[in-house]
Amino acid sequence: MLEKKTLSHIDSKGQASMVDVSGKTATQRSASAQARVVFPQDVYQQLLETSGQTAKGSIIDTAVIAGVMAAKKTHELIPFCHPLALDNCKLDIRFGDNESVEIRCTAKVTHKTGVEMEALTGAAVAALTIYDMCKALSHDIVIENICLLSKTGGKSDFQKG
Repeated sequence: MLEKKTLSHIDSKGQASMVDVSGKTATQRSASAQARVVFPQDVYQQLLETSGQTAKGSIIDTAVIAGVMAAKKTHELIPFCHPLALDNCKLDIRFGDNESVEIRCTAKVTHKTGVEMEALTGAAVAALTIYDMCKALSHDIVIENICLLSKTGGKSDFQKG
């Protein structure tokens, strides 16, 4: 018989609550997430020609900084996330196919809880930063495909198929 899955942030009384990790053992955990920013063709060509340099600065360098800052502050944005002192957070941002910028955020920690939300937040805020830096060129920019790619450590590992 399959185990019935339950929501982790709902207590026995049906109330929203933070997960109690006090009885868990700290282990090494990591998670990777992605986001994609899609541009109109003319805007993408303009960005390629300048290697992502805009009047506001480098869209890639700025998005890396914003993504790391956001990952470190995830607990301030997502109500039931535990505050985590990240061991590492890296963003890989590059020009991709089909007029897009591809973002991957990988977060690592040794803790009692995972870093999926930190990786997702880092990728999402990096994408929003790129949008903000390029919106003067067009409002037809689309952020898509924000998703968890993998996680290790804790109760179970995950790898997107």
